[in-house]
Amino acid sequence: MDKFDICIVGAGVVGLSIAYELSKRVKGSCNKIVILEQESSFGQHTSSRNSEVIHAGIYYATGTLKAKLCLSGKELLYQHCKRFNIGHKRIEKLIVAQDGDQNNLQAIKIKAEENGVDDLRWIEARELQLIEPAVRAQSALLSPSTGIIDSHGYMKSLLTLAEQQGVIFAPRTKVESIIPQDRGFDVVTDISNGNLVESYALHCDRLINAAGLEAQTVASSVESYLQSQIPSLHLCKGDYFSYSGKCPFQRLIYPMPPANTKGLGIHATIDLAGQLRFGPDTAYIDEVNYNMDPAKAEMFADVIADYFPTIQANQLQPAYSGIRPKIVADGMPAGDFVIQRGEKFGMNGLLQLFGMESPALTASLSIAKLVADSLEI
Repeated sequence: MDKFDICIVGAGVVGLSIAYELSKRVKGSCNKIVILEQESSFGQHTSSRNSEVIHAGIYYATGTLKAKLCLSGKELLYQHCKRFNIGHKRIEKLIVAQDGDQNNLQAIKIKAEENGVDDLRWIEARELQLIEPAVRAQSALLSPSTGIIDSHGYMKSLLTLAEQQGVIFAPRTKVESIIPQDRGFDVVTDISNGNLVESYALHCDRLINAAGLEAQTVASSVESYLQSQIPSLHLCKGDYFSYSGKCPFQRLIYPMPPANTKGLGIHATIDLAGQLRFGPDTAYIDEVNYNMDPAKAEMFADVIADYFPTIQANQLQPAYSGIRPKIVADGMPAGDFVIQRGEKFGMNGLLQLFGMESPALTASLSIAKLVADSLEI
C-alpha cells in the first residue's frame, strides 16, 4: 500500500489552495502529499461555475469565517495574481438601490464597516448617471476593492506550484471508503481509465476532505464517523445568461440583495474579455444538474430591468449554471463555512470542510492557511 503524509480529497479551488499552502510549509520534510479528484481535471464544479468575482467581504455576518476569511483572502489573492501573472482586474462594483431602499443600502455599508471593509463610497443618482449612464438607481455604494479573476488560470497556478514542490495529483480517482487506523487512515478508491475501473488503496497520516459538492458523501464514507455530525447538503443552483452586444457597464452592477439569504440577486458581471453576463438566480434542487432553460431569459430580463431598463430578453443567451454546496435549507438564515476537526470524534488527523460556497474562491488562500494552522503544519 502506498503511503502518504497528507491526502487531500477534492481538487477544487479550496483543495488546490490547501495543497499549495501545505507544500510551501513542509517542503523536503514531507514524504508525499496527494490530491484525489474523481473528475478528469481540477475545478470542474463549483470552482469553475461561478461569477469569477473577487469579493470585498461586504455582506457576511460579522465574526463569521466567511467575513474574516474573505477580507484577508482578498488581499492574498490579489498578491498571488500579481506575483504569478494571473489574469485579474480591480474592476470595482456598484450596489444599487431604488426608491425606498436607501436605508437598507446604508445598513449594508454599516455591516461592511463592521467586517473591516472601510473603503465603500456612497454615490447619489447624479454621480451614478455620470459614471454608469446605462444604470437606473437612486443611490449606490461603490466598492473599489471588488475585482474579477481568471479562475481557471488561478487554479492551474495553484496546482503547478504545488506539483513543483512534489504534490501528486490523481484525477479520475473516486474515494469509496476511508478506514481509520491507530495512526492515520486507509483510503480505498476506484480509478477510472475509460471503461476500465481499478481499485486502489493508500494510507495517509492525515486526511483533508475538501470535496465541495461531494464533501458529505466523502464524510459518510469514513468508517465509524458520527453521521449526525455531518452537516446536511442542500444543492442550490444558479443560472447565468450572457448578453449579446457591447457591454454597457464599466463596473460590476449588483442590485440590493433579496431578503431570502440564498444569494445576492441577479447581478451583472464582466469577465476579463469584456463579456457581460447576468446571474445567478437561485433554485434548490435534488441532484447535480447543469441543464438550463432558455425560456428563463424573460424572467431574467424582468428582474434586470429594475437597474438596466433597456434590457431585452432576446439579448440574453444561456451561458452556464453552477451549484452551491449550501448547508442550510431554503428559507433558513445564511450558513457559514464549517471546518470540522476529527479530534473531536477520536479521529486525529482528519479535517473536513463543508459549505464551501461563495466567497470560498476569494477566501481560498486564507482558508488554506487556517487549515494548515489547524493541522499544526
